[in-house]
Amino acid sequence: MDKQIQTKNKTTKKMLLWGIPIVLLLSVILMNLTRKKQTNIKKDNLSIREVTRGNFEDVILFNATVEPKTSVLVNVIQGGSVSEIFVESGQMIKKGTPLLKVYNPNAELNYLTQETVIVEQINNLRNIRVNIKNQQLNLDQQLLRIGNDFRSAKRQYKLDSTLYTKEVVAKNDYQKSNQEYTFQKERSGVIKRSVSEEKKSRDVQLARIDVSITNMQKSLELLRKNKENFVVKAPVDGLLSSFNPILGESYNQGQPIGKMDVLDGYKLTARVDEYYISKLKKDINGSVTVNTKNYDIVLSKVLSEVVSGQFEVELLFRNDSLPKSIKRGMSLKTKVFLSNNSKALLIPKGQFYQSTNGIWVFVLSTKNKAVKRTIKIGRENPFYYEILEGLKEGDRIITSSYDDYKKVEEINIE
Repeated sequence: MDKQIQTKNKTTKKMLLWGIPIVLLLSVILMNLTRKKQTNIKKDNLSIREVTRGNFEDVILFNATVEPKTSVLVNVIQGGSVSEIFVESGQMIKKGTPLLKVYNPNAELNYLTQETVIVEQINNLRNIRVNIKNQQLNLDQQLLRIGNDFRSAKRQYKLDSTLYTKEVVAKNDYQKSNQEYTFQKERSGVIKRSVSEEKKSRDVQLARIDVSITNMQKSLELLRKNKENFVVKAPVDGLLSSFNPILGESYNQGQPIGKMDVLDGYKLTARVDEYYISKLKKDINGSVTVNTKNYDIVLSKVLSEVVSGQFEVELLFRNDSLPKSIKRGMSLKTKVFLSNNSKALLIPKGQFYQSTNGIWVFVLSTKNKAVKRTIKIGRENPFYYEILEGLKEGDRIITSSYDDYKKVEEINIE
């Protein structure tokens, strides 16, 4: 019996020796699992801002460039190399003023050949027209002779008929006169019908020749006008810009060599982030500041093509209220209103948004501790985010970057 009791005491001691460390290890693991992940950060490394309630201004801010309202491209109509330059960029030019001249010997030779061919064709058609007129004149003369023969035969027949009834003329002479009259009558009728049909045909032929000559003359005028295209002229009145040709430089047909800025006003152009492409629409109002004075503008055009993450917009000054000091190429700070002002909870913009996409923030629960909290963000402008859920007025949040502690749930501020 004594031997068995001693064995039980040894077993109990072994269990206690192994059990206590295991329990302690499990307790430590459980504490680590339930304890929130924390980190210590110095206050100087944080940006802390307060949640406020105020007017939310739903606007977009960007820089816009001043450009003429209307610009006309100056293109090379006839390709060639520059042989003469008559004006310089930046000059006020009247419509039709020569700007430069190009030289193209192949084109000039081609024009000369075409001109020669057209002139020859016109001369040939005119000769044909003269021949037709002469033929018509011959027919008219022939018709006159036939008519004269018919009248002579008719007069002789009447005379012989009278004399025959009085038995003055022999029957044979009377019959010959009657036969001649009948022949001339039928002959006159046949020839008159033939001449009439032929005259209609000739009239149609002459009309077609006249149309052909007219068209060829127009082609000749156009060809001669095209020869003038070796000299590039100003298409409108305005300020010549972007005009920098070089003597001897070659240009292709239709290639632009400059712009004519029509001085009928200015517009603003800008490239805007594609984030706003669904929010910007025509006729949205805005304002621009020039020399501390605000001017009303309106969105006139949205070009929806996105290039490198941006799209282009155009804006016009309302009521043509142009600033006196405005000049082409100026860069102006521009504001476009997406909606009217409204009261809202606001937090200043910060780098935290890039780390969390606006889903959560660190909110100061005490002076020296910030905890993770889920929020919901609505609209935004260049300065503030609108808070819909998760925060209240007076809350203080960390707005600096969270990149180094995304997996942390609490921050101890030192």
